[in-house]
Amino acid sequence: MSKVDQPDYDVVIMGGGPAGSTLGALLAGRHGRKVAIFEKERFPREHIGESFAHPIIPVLEESGALAKVLASDCWVKKYGGIFKWDEGDPSTAFFDHANWLDDGVHRWAMHVDRAEFDHILLRHAADCGVDVFEESTVDAFSAGPEHSTITLKDGRTVTTRLFADASGRRNPITTGGKRAWLSSYRNLAIWQHFIGCRTVQDLDEPWNVFHPSNISAIGCFAFKDGWCWFIPIRKMIDGERKTVHSVGIVTSPEVLKETDYTDPEVFLAAVRNVPLLSELVQDAEPVKEKMSTATNYSMINDQFADFDERWMLVGDSSYFVDPLFSSGVAFAVAQASAAALVMNTTLDGRLPDTEARDLWLDYDRGWHGMAETYALSIDQWYHDIAKNHPDGIYWRTRGTAIDLDLRERSFQALLNTAFTPDLLQVLTRGTRRRSDLSPEGNFRRAEVLADPGDVAPEQLVRLAPGARMRDSVALDVPGFKAFIPPPPFEIPEEAKPAVSEYWRNVIAHQESVPPPHGTPVPCQRFYLDGAPPEEHVAGINERDGSADLWKLLETGPISYQELAGGVSEATLGVLRRLLRAGIVVVDGQPEQAGDPEKTEVPG
Repeated sequence: MSKVDQPDYDVVIMGGGPAGSTLGALLAGRHGRKVAIFEKERFPREHIGESFAHPIIPVLEESGALAKVLASDCWVKKYGGIFKWDEGDPSTAFFDHANWLDDGVHRWAMHVDRAEFDHILLRHAADCGVDVFEESTVDAFSAGPEHSTITLKDGRTVTTRLFADASGRRNPITTGGKRAWLSSYRNLAIWQHFIGCRTVQDLDEPWNVFHPSNISAIGCFAFKDGWCWFIPIRKMIDGERKTVHSVGIVTSPEVLKETDYTDPEVFLAAVRNVPLLSELVQDAEPVKEKMSTATNYSMINDQFADFDERWMLVGDSSYFVDPLFSSGVAFAVAQASAAALVMNTTLDGRLPDTEARDLWLDYDRGWHGMAETYALSIDQWYHDIAKNHPDGIYWRTRGTAIDLDLRERSFQALLNTAFTPDLLQVLTRGTRRRSDLSPEGNFRRAEVLADPGDVAPEQLVRLAPGARMRDSVALDVPGFKAFIPPPPFEIPEEAKPAVSEYWRNVIAHQESVPPPHGTPVPCQRFYLDGAPPEEHVAGINERDGSADLWKLLETGPISYQELAGGVSEATLGVLRRLLRAGIVVVDGQPEQAGDPEKTEVPG
């Protein structure tokens, strides 16, 4: 789209997928930064990941791309999912189901033709002023004191103040390190597009909450060798726009040794025998002759950002979690929104280095926490479902607890991050009680290990020797706009109607809810003398009463009963994190909880 005729940039982005395009559009369009995107392929191009979760919508609205997507014909409105995992009726849920029960307003996402969707986002970035270079591969990154140098495969170079790697699931060029496994499960996806299918909302059954209003949902169906997805898409077929269905099987390499699901006939015979899915695909006809395949390994990079070298990883380049709950693109663009705030604030130069470093650390540590806790929740899902399929090779390996190797940051994240509400809604069939999840699953095991333990009402809690607090700024992670969090997190009751109004008409009411990544958030950071910033615990007083908690603790030892009676559940959550970090101690208990570098979790 552009020529390299102005080689000096504020930000260079490697990769033009949803994460890179959204980051570029926000930096150039909202903040007026000089940005370039280098994309190795020519768009449009096919890509896996055709169904989204609803947090993507507010980010597309903020970047300005949503109106263009809505004006296209490449998408189908998505309201939730149908999940058939056992012999009983499927589990069904609207997005943000608990809040839909309160206000009756549907949150929504999309099923899309990714080739067309991604192309719209990349063109939108160019419309915002980004210099977009397609078929241009970044070969090397070299950090400098003021500017970094980006070398392209053809030998050209450009300089930039900041660099973002949004290149997808590959080892980063910034560190040269290798990605680590985020889960020991090794999944493969095999899929094809079909015409002649019925829709999931066609199923006239009492459990089908999508049928009465004829509204779309994703369908996910377990069988002995894995699980299947079923996604409606508006796609150009032989020059004509048609609704087709993406049908895929997620399985493992071990299964493929016995059954070759990459054979189109074997694949179609298999999905025509999967309970419930069989009713939808009996008349299905493939669009192409060959199946598509991809690995869906959950992997993560050890470092997402470096303040001194001025680089960030965004989207799948930082981490990728199993696609079971359609979260990947929503997480990627939310991460891009957070990165845009950190990068723009850094380029402004208005914050002292200490506070700027805090934001970069929040990005790194906060998104690591999101990745790790979400991966644990998906592992929990696999564990809880596997008991329904004891004879399948695929499920047999997913029914066992995985040996965990988690850092202290992971335990802090577990104490600060709720189990994904929509996932909990489905997995518990609507009870939304964590106690209904298997205690042997990975999330529940890690959660127990993260908990600093119960404090008796009469016991005294106090600040540890050397405990300190400083005022700073924070990055809101994940910072989902128009999202009402589950307990113990809360927003003021008077703010909830604005969220409902927003989802009634996202474009018309985009100003009714403030952007979560508009500016850094004032915060408090708690630490022990000599502790590195990575071990500090951040709190936001307006949200969790962290500064008020500090004032109570500064007065001296206080009984847990007295303290708990005067603060919110969110404040008690901060207290648990401070106990975990050893910044607050209980009389009669050790003053330091855990090794700050690494905590081994027994299998």
